[in-house]
Amino acid sequence: MWWRAGMAAGEGLGRALRAVTERMQQAVAKRPQSLPAVQPRLVAVSKTKPVDMVIEAYNEGQRSFGENYVQELLEKASDSKILSLCPEIKWHFIGHLQRSNVNKLIAVPNLFMVETVDSVKLADKVNSLWQKKGSSQRLKIMVQVKTSQEDSKHGLPPEETVGTVEHIIKECPSLEFVGLMTIGSFGHDLSKGPNPDFQVLISLRQDVCEKLNIPIGKVELSMGMSTDYQHAIEVGSTNVRIGNIIFGERDYSNKPANASDTKSKVETLAVQEY
Repeated sequence: MWWRAGMAAGEGLGRALRAVTERMQQAVAKRPQSLPAVQPRLVAVSKTKPVDMVIEAYNEGQRSFGENYVQELLEKASDSKILSLCPEIKWHFIGHLQRSNVNKLIAVPNLFMVETVDSVKLADKVNSLWQKKGSSQRLKIMVQVKTSQEDSKHGLPPEETVGTVEHIIKECPSLEFVGLMTIGSFGHDLSKGPNPDFQVLISLRQDVCEKLNIPIGKVELSMGMSTDYQHAIEVGSTNVRIGNIIFGERDYSNKPANASDTKSKVETLAVQEY
């Protein structure tokens, strides 16, 4: 497939993972004492990278991996080498999810979390199909919020967050709401203060917890990518999505134009931010 072509296992991948983990811990140490004492999770974003690189990262101790495209995730997660050599792998879906692709997503082996539920209708479909699958575990999901005004970003409007979370908790018994997710504006200048998109998500978590009577430590914040994950952790992120600085730059040149979940040029630029 297109994500296999021309790829070779990266050099120094273990060193890169250790460096990221060390910087994550440095960021945790800078957090205000008022924040929940939750160790942030590293989701290694492996899109366009070959199976061998996923296995190499797994052998270095990495367990959580993220993918943006449903078809790529399904193929990679179903690979015989992944299934046999990575029994504890946890796949996160972090791309824009269309309802027409939910059935395919639910078929992904070792699917651990869907971070991009952005509507009640999408939540209902994911809930229904996960229920039909007959899994003994509820599927962990995050609600994606559009905190910036950029056209390339997806997510529900901030004012719909509490109502959507409440619907999932009350009406989607096969789903486990675990947090809020956002893709903040790219290239924020920290000399001008904290990223306002992250501040919006932090405020929304407060609203959700107060209005729905949920302990704040039970609602994760997925925010922060390769360029801003340290700042995100310092202000409270519990889940960072990092690709380039672990696996190296990506090559999109071999991606087919007719992929089943093709993104527009603008959306492709957005996912390259990882």
